[in-house]
Amino acid sequence: MLTRSATTRLPTAFGELRLLAYTENGEASPHLALVKGQPERAESPLVRIHSECLTGEVFASQRCDCGFQLEAAMREIEREGVGVIIYLRQEGRGIGLLNKIRAYSMQDGGLDTVDANLHLGFEADARDYSAAIEILTDLGVRAVRLLTNNPDKIAALERSPIRLTARVPLVAPPTVHSRDYLETKRRRMGHLLADVKG
Repeated sequence: MLTRSATTRLPTAFGELRLLAYTENGEASPHLALVKGQPERAESPLVRIHSECLTGEVFASQRCDCGFQLEAAMREIEREGVGVIIYLRQEGRGIGLLNKIRAYSMQDGGLDTVDANLHLGFEADARDYSAAIEILTDLGVRAVRLLTNNPDKIAALERSPIRLTARVPLVAPPTVHSRDYLETKRRRMGHLLADVKG
């Protein structure tokens, strides 16, 4: 059970948001909600469920599309004037930063992102989205348009009391460093992306 533990104003390069921190059993790394406007009053606000990615968001790594997706979501929600970004603390598809770096090293040796995680003894994607559902419920959001390419996030919402009214694609242009990563997400994980290998 998550607890709303702190709230503040957050001015950003993309506009001003409310920042809410949600903790569970006093954990030091809270899940976060970045809230624009009053999504509880909107018919179907734009929502992004986003998992933490230090390398992509802080260091602008081109190995993934995470930094691009977070910024694009912030920009789009600011443009609409209402929406929510839920920032889940599940780095490396849920395996943590250290194991993510280990997986990167295996990818440097030729494994793709799925096989690297499996080789380390983890699932291909160990993330869970139940915290996102709890946060949306706490915020009073009853229906969403979801910014995602990930079928697991769609399925999590479809199993929840929150109504999914639309999926809004959030596609990063591939780089020389992210092309194989994006293709693996499409081919092996079912992400809703065009073929990026051609």
